[in-house]
Amino acid sequence: MSPIETKRTPCEVYSRVVGYYRPVKQWNDAKEAEFNNRKAFKIEKA
Repeated sequence: MSPIETKRTPCEVYSRVVGYYRPVKQWNDAKEAEFNNRKAFKIEKA
């Protein structure tokens, strides 16, 4: 393991599901796969 990896702190990713936030790692396999397929995009101001 590299020195950089030993200093990293694990973080938890949350996403909104049906009106509330929940950790992604607690999702079932199908929901997690759908989350990984999402594309982020930026909307420019007009």
